Amino acid sequence: MLDSLAAAEDARAVLCWLKRSPNARLLGELAAAGRPLSHDLLDELPPSRYEHYVRQTLVHTGVLPERHEDLDRIPAWLDQLLADKPPQHARLIRPFVHWFLLKRARRRAARRRQPAMAGSYLRTRIRVALELLTWLDEQELVLGDLTQEHLDRWLADGNTRDYTIRYFLGWAANRGLTQTLAVPGIPRQEPAHILNDDDRWVQLKRCLSDTSMPLDVRAAGAIVLLFGLPTSRIRHLRAEHLHQQDGETYLGIGKPPLLVPPKLAVLLHELVETSPVHQSRIVDDQPGPKWLFPGLLPGRPAGPSAFSRKLVDHGIDARPARNGALVALVADIPPPILADLLGLHINTAVRWAGIARRDWTDYLVARAADAAEDRRGGESHPRTSIHGPRTS
Repeated sequence: MLDSLAAAEDARAVLCWLKRSPNARLLGELAAAGRPLSHDLLDELPPSRYEHYVRQTLVHTGVLPERHEDLDRIPAWLDQLLADKPPQHARLIRPFVHWFLLKRARRRAARRRQPAMAGSYLRTRIRVALELLTWLDEQELVLGDLTQEHLDRWLADGNTRDYTIRYFLGWAANRGLTQTLAVPGIPRQEPAHILNDDDRWVQLKRCLSDTSMPLDVRAAGAIVLLFGLPTSRIRHLRAEHLHQQDGETYLGIGKPPLLVPPKLAVLLHELVETSPVHQSRIVDDQPGPKWLFPGLLPGRPAGPSAFSRKLVDHGIDARPARNGALVALVADIPPPILADLLGLHINTAVRWAGIARRDWTDYLVARAADAAEDRRGGESHPRTSIHGPRTS
């Protein structure tokens, strides 16, 4: 950390950071305590954005080893959550979290090709389990008394997030803490909003040509609108994902790599060569991945909420834009090939092919109805425009 501060080009920025930053103050307190810096020492602190920033800075500069921060922050958060909960709830929740949720999440994270942000999902499952236990207390019941009738009544009074209780109840049933209970599955929902092709091309043209937009928004928006990648994967793109061969640029997100159109290739190469204005200069040039979309934390990509919000602020709603791109792609590319190119599960690609066929069928039906009305010479009236995938 000292070497990184001493090597910084902007000495004034380093001095201001040391004098004014709450992160530097916390780092100074840790140093003054005289204990060896470790993840365990930081875990003793109350979870906060300052603790998180200092930890990531120490990891980025090589003081602390890398770890799966999204999962390893859960235990400290759990201690804080359970501090004011009844002891009997804590005795149930702790083994559920440590020996089921975290163990399963770490095993799955080790197998994934793309990074997974599992922490928010785990927190939801933990909170829902605590809500059920609190409800049982209000009904003067214990977990072993829970029946299917009780469970159905509790689910009927909640919302769809409560259906994640299946994880806790399955774990409890396997250990004989309650009877085996059925939690209904949530029906798969069709995409609510699909950006039509005309609007998609307008937004794409703007991303590729409007220099008044931030560079990272233009590049990320173009990737969503062209290839239908989710923002969770775009955030984790690195410089090493870009390859050049025979004067062409390829994006290595699947097999084989995707050929990138020239205008988008220019944007991506500019991202590699440009340091964002918000990135701290005190810990630059450290070993590690060069993120195309770096975040505020040293050595980490942009955060999920801020990244999506920045796109929306510039008129790009990622979910409908992604849906529109996938509908257009599966109209021209067979699902198995599209799955390989984009790194999708084959079932996901097949499902989108089905959605595209339905969308195209609706379009043809609407066109036929309009043509029949024209032939009849009926009175003019407003028509609903249904945009299907382009055939050209």
